[in-house]
Amino acid sequence: MEGKLKICIVGDGGWGTALGLLMLSNGYKVTMWGPFEDYLEEIRRTGENSRYLAGLKIPPELEWTSDAARAAKGADLVVLATPSHFYKSVCEKFAGLIPPQADVVSVAKGFCKETGARLTATAAKVLGLKNVAALSGPSHAEEVSRNVPTAVVVASGDIEQAKRIQEIVSGPFFRIYTSDDPVGVELGGAVKNVIALAVGMSDGMGFGDNSRAALITRGLAEMARLGTALGGKPETFAGLSGIGDLVVTCTSRHSRNRGVGERLGKGETLPAITADMKQVAEGVWNCPLVVDLAKTKGIEMPICETVQQVLDGKMAPRDAVAMLMGRDSKHEDYA
Repeated sequence: MEGKLKICIVGDGGWGTALGLLMLSNGYKVTMWGPFEDYLEEIRRTGENSRYLAGLKIPPELEWTSDAARAAKGADLVVLATPSHFYKSVCEKFAGLIPPQADVVSVAKGFCKETGARLTATAAKVLGLKNVAALSGPSHAEEVSRNVPTAVVVASGDIEQAKRIQEIVSGPFFRIYTSDDPVGVELGGAVKNVIALAVGMSDGMGFGDNSRAALITRGLAEMARLGTALGGKPETFAGLSGIGDLVVTCTSRHSRNRGVGERLGKGETLPAITADMKQVAEGVWNCPLVVDLAKTKGIEMPICETVQQVLDGKMAPRDAVAMLMGRDSKHEDYA
């Protein structure tokens, strides 16, 4: 199998690039798709994706194109690695172009901006596919690209599809587990970014380990509460795509969501923060979608709701802390 498969990576960001390098090292032919030909030409010329993964040498064997048909032609595996904000429109560019034998896996985290649907559901509908798998877990691109040992999970309603993707993408430093719970895996990846904003605010205000641990733990409860209401399995949230991804996103220096929260906690405004960011913080985009989805299901998510108030400029971070700490006393429930 090795040396014969063709991989198409849809997205030229840090995560897509890291996965492209991983699969190139596995011996496959890898084509990266990006929307702007002038930037792709810069990558070819300099051998570096300076905008999204600076300092890492890009080998010339990694092919770059802005032509969707060329990228998808003959692909055995298509990896959707575009941000949630642009996800649907990018999928539309590939409609009718993906070979019928190809497996498709989404590695983006969040919800569709236009519909609020899960990303794999969005991709399946737009691309006319029965199953699109979801790959998620604690996996910063900066570390994966440097072969830092990493473990993630790939989930699909078709477990054989998940196993095929596991076999293709796994590497010496990249361990993949399989799951038949794409709902739970995707919900974990979306909600953890919102909780990371809250943890960042706490850090920015100078609070300590106690506060961080409380937010992570109660954030996990919110994640599981919504996820199980939508059909996810409770045990999924105790796994890599749940608590695993939540911990790394809430504590890592690589986490853009935690970083945005920290700057908010220090008193900066959201427009000022986002104006100088080269990469997206998915939690900012997805927080209102998470909160609205919870409301439609009658699910209580006080941390996420309070984060939304701060993002909307309706509440200062310190007032948010007072509100959360002043809530009525109750019994501790996981979900």
